[in-house]
Amino acid sequence: MTSSRHASRTLHPLSKARSANAAAGLKNLHQLIQLRWMAVVGQLLTIEVTHYGLGMPLPMREMLTIVGCMAVFNLISMVRWRTRRNVHDVELFIALLIDVGALTAQLYLSGGISNPFVFLYLLQIAVGAMLLRGAYIWFIVGLTSACVVLLAQHSQPLPMAPNMHEGWASPYVLGLLVCFALNAILVVVFITRISHNLRQRDARLAAVRQRAAEEEHIVRMGLLASGAAHELGTPLATMAVILGDWRRVPTLAQDPVLQEEIAEMQTQVQRCKTIVSGILMSAGETRGEDSTQTTVCQFLDTLVRDWRATRSVDAFEFDNRITDDHPMVADATLEQMVFNVLDNAREASPQWVGLQANSDAEALHIVVSDRGPGFSPAVLSHIGTPYQSTKGRPGGGLGLFLSMNVARTLGGTVAARNLPGGGAEVTITLPLAAIGLPT
Repeated sequence: MTSSRHASRTLHPLSKARSANAAAGLKNLHQLIQLRWMAVVGQLLTIEVTHYGLGMPLPMREMLTIVGCMAVFNLISMVRWRTRRNVHDVELFIALLIDVGALTAQLYLSGGISNPFVFLYLLQIAVGAMLLRGAYIWFIVGLTSACVVLLAQHSQPLPMAPNMHEGWASPYVLGLLVCFALNAILVVVFITRISHNLRQRDARLAAVRQRAAEEEHIVRMGLLASGAAHELGTPLATMAVILGDWRRVPTLAQDPVLQEEIAEMQTQVQRCKTIVSGILMSAGETRGEDSTQTTVCQFLDTLVRDWRATRSVDAFEFDNRITDDHPMVADATLEQMVFNVLDNAREASPQWVGLQANSDAEALHIVVSDRGPGFSPAVLSHIGTPYQSTKGRPGGGLGLFLSMNVARTLGGTVAARNLPGGGAEVTITLPLAAIGLPT
């Protein structure tokens, strides 16, 4: 199994940012489609009420033709929306231009600037201000302003006097009130929806930036760990050689107490080497080096045996519930990832640590639990973030952070929660497609 195989399962931060923009663009296009359907229905009702209810003659054929063209364009927009392809700003801009053009044509046929519905231009500007940026929105502002100026000079007359003093009896006053109500309601409803879409997009982009920063942090940690490994490698090797020589010195070989202490020192030196190597791989080394073919159950048995041999805990409970064993590729990165979670559990609960393993058709689930105080709400809400820890010492929280990033690289997850009866539980989920071998 190569690292390129895992890389193909993870999205580059730039791809994730594009995905967030695409989702927001599709939602905003859908909002425009809904707004246009409301405009089609509203124009039909207004034309019918004005022509037949108020007895004001209107060029029905031309105005209904414009409404029909808007409906056809909206159907085309719906087909475009269903393709789920990325929606660019220029598409939203063209759609708004068509809406402005349709509104201008209707106003030209029905009194121009004397039509109270001329203020619907403000709705187009408000929607454009939410959807577009830079030159696009200012072009919409300039275009709508030019349309109002042109309608002041060129339009077909509408036999409707303002008669503002007549109040409710004036059709012009009623038109103004209806226009104001439409503007207010549509601005609140659609601007709120569009703002929600944009906030969701910004939240996704912020998450992508955070993920990129974390990955960059891992790279820096890997470089730091690599330098530390080079610095620590020589003294650790020297200590191992000296300890080996001491065990063969005749005077020391006759002392069983010293021999036991030297053996313990050799074990700890070897553990230091293992820790340094594990940090190197967990902090960003390419996975696949020193990989071995095994099965899930064998990997877990070896992992549990190695962890028990190097850690002291009063009681350790291993519950393997895997009934269908799967072939897999194991390496030190996977082992170190689980070790980090087990070490955190042991520090929180030295008296008892539990590890439960189960699998389904899609994933392997490794659950580590303890009987400690659990996670604080602040830590639980930022679980996996570097330096978020209850240990109260420099570097706290890095173990779970590294484990989460290793799991994320494989397409998996690490989730944490507090247990109702006390203690905490961390669940590692790894897709079998990422760690397994074809059967």
